[in-house]
Amino acid sequence: MFLFCFINDISAQKYKWNAQYQAYIDEYRELAIEQMLKYHIPASITLAQGLLESGAGRSKLAKYGNNHFGIKCHDWTGKTMYKDDDLNNECFRVYDNAYESFEDHSKFLARHKRYASLFSLKTTDYKGWARGLKSAGYATSPVYAQSLINLIETYNLYQYDKAKHYDQFILSKSGHTAQPLHPIYKYNKNYYLKAREGDTYESIGKEVGIRGKKLAKYNENDYKARLHEGDIVYLKKKRKKADKEFKQHLHIVQPGESMYEISQIYGIRLKYLYRINNLPADYRPRVGDALKVRR
Repeated sequence: MFLFCFINDISAQKYKWNAQYQAYIDEYRELAIEQMLKYHIPASITLAQGLLESGAGRSKLAKYGNNHFGIKCHDWTGKTMYKDDDLNNECFRVYDNAYESFEDHSKFLARHKRYASLFSLKTTDYKGWARGLKSAGYATSPVYAQSLINLIETYNLYQYDKAKHYDQFILSKSGHTAQPLHPIYKYNKNYYLKAREGDTYESIGKEVGIRGKKLAKYNENDYKARLHEGDIVYLKKKRKKADKEFKQHLHIVQPGESMYEISQIYGIRLKYLYRINNLPADYRPRVGDALKVRR
């Protein structure tokens, strides 16, 4: 036995939607899908186990050891850390980043005979996998299987079990650093993340492997401009028009909005927002103005 449970349930927990849990899912879903296609383990199961075992990345093991699944040191020659679990001062594996943790978790299941029967199940059978993990002795909690199922159903994680491919760009920018990452989203044939207070183009650039000055250019902003909580930061050059779903859409200007802020909302280059609306360069939006975002 090598486990572990960040949450020691007395009864199967009914989960309510939680923003921190959703952020964890957004950050690691492509990695879970990649592991599913590689090892035939449902992405929903991997995500639910990661959520449960690491408390959505907040456990000591996840924060300081990048260990998202509570795997102990049996047959391990890598870095380690010690923490009280079933016994005092138990040894746990330490990884350089989350990707290594997810990969090691998949290999652990795929290479141990006790879990062999699970691989005859379909990747869409998350209930069978959850119950099979419990029956095989993966965790000591009597309601471990139901806890996984509840998480999967609360966050609709089963949708990822039908994936035929993963987004290589998002995967390449997430999971490979030791620091907590910004979830990356896809929109208008582009990718973006949301800044946190204290972020700079330089710090975000180091995380995603794009030069800070290039990021600032993609976002039509000064390299040293101050970023605020929730600011959109695009990872590629913005487009000439909004997504096709906004073809008949008019943006109604809200108090305090600038043309630049509107261009960021829709992922449009600023000059094209002016051009779409046949506006002069000195135009300043007024509250209530209706602007096209796509021809």
